[in-house]
Amino acid sequence: MTPFATTRRPHDPTAIAPDGSDVRVLLALPRGSMAEFELAAGRVSAAVTHRTVEEIWYVLSSRGEMWRRQGSREEIVALEPGVCLTIPQGVHFQFRALGDGALRVLGITMPPWPGADEAIVVTGPWPPTATP
Repeated sequence: MTPFATTRRPHDPTAIAPDGSDVRVLLALPRGSMAEFELAAGRVSAAVTHRTVEEIWYVLSSRGEMWRRQGSREEIVALEPGVCLTIPQGVHFQFRALGDGALRVLGITMPPWPGADEAIVVTGPWPPTATP
């Protein structure tokens, strides 16, 4: 039986994602984990793809853009509070913060994040300015 867990959002980042964004790890269960990702105003993440996980993102604050490519399908989506999107396994993606403040996103990762070698750097549409 999995025990109950309760936590509060850490004040400081607990990790740096392979795409260069700050991560505040929240909680995990055997089939998924939750974290907050933050990208400083004006910054561009590295473009990556995931080997085994997929994610659901919900934008909490500021604004930006998300590029996603899956095979021949490619799009850029506006990010603003209230937008929710998926990043299926194997999708190439990159995001950038365009607002005055840091772009903050709540992310669910399924299965839980396995470790640093999960992400593979790929070529995206924008030169990255955030580094892991």
